[in-house]
Amino acid sequence: MSQFEKDVKDGLSRSPKYLSSKYFYDKKGDELFVQIMNMPEYYLTRAEFEIFKEQTTEIIESLGVRPDSYFELVELGAGDGTKTKELLKVLVNQGFKFDYVPVDISSNALNQLQSSLKEEMEELSVKIRKGDYFEVLESLKFTNTPKVILFLGSNIGNLEDEQAHQFMNELAAVLNSGDKLLLGVDLIKAEEVVLPAYNDKAGITKAFNLNLLSRINNELDANFDIENFTHQPEYSETTGIAKSFLVSTKAQSVKINGSGTFEFKAGEKIHTEISRKYSDEIIVKITKNTKFRLQEKLQDSKGYFADYILVRD
Repeated sequence: MSQFEKDVKDGLSRSPKYLSSKYFYDKKGDELFVQIMNMPEYYLTRAEFEIFKEQTTEIIESLGVRPDSYFELVELGAGDGTKTKELLKVLVNQGFKFDYVPVDISSNALNQLQSSLKEEMEELSVKIRKGDYFEVLESLKFTNTPKVILFLGSNIGNLEDEQAHQFMNELAAVLNSGDKLLLGVDLIKAEEVVLPAYNDKAGITKAFNLNLLSRINNELDANFDIENFTHQPEYSETTGIAKSFLVSTKAQSVKINGSGTFEFKAGEKIHTEISRKYSDEIIVKITKNTKFRLQEKLQDSKGYFADYILVRD
């Protein structure tokens, strides 16, 4: 039984039901997420892109890298690299000596990124790494080469706060003293700004969420009737947490070959994603006692998004 099948079986056996957001990203999921990032409602990408485009010099200065000192620029969950390219272009043009190491669980995303980078910046040294973040970082740890880690797009927001704290602890453990982390996070803001980003008028986010069921059908020989599920996002300004659910619109049974049959009540939810929004206080909370020290905070012009720069003590 694959890890995917084990996780799906475990998640659908729980009460309430749960599916991990990491399984959104098959080839179709990758394509849909690129569309999501270009939606008018999805402010996150534009806000962080603005920081990378308009404050590139400030980012480089805050990271403390120098043109004459080699370093590795490691990006966790690189995706299509749209924002990162703004930084890469300046580093390349100014003659910095570095390798760009994009890490992703999607071979498709990595191959597309490598191809586009070769076209746009032929002189850039790219070393793609497919796999789990910590496995890849563990393999890089013993080079003793200075590292800058990019973890953008508020991807850390897919974790509960306790999980995020654990993530930061584990990340610190595979880095050396003096290594830097650029952590991009979405900031807490009004519901009328946040909720449409997860429920766009064109229905792309809905298709992205429902595609997870199609993936289970295709890869695990299941018989989800996609028409019998709908997408439901929720957001609380008080907690700063957005959640996405797939909701069964009727009482039904779903069979997954080799894993069994799963019963759904009308209105029953499958929790698929959390998207935590942050404040300075929450950043302090998830980095407390992790050997990371906050050094700098850069924001977009609307104050929607922040890139925190932390140093590993």
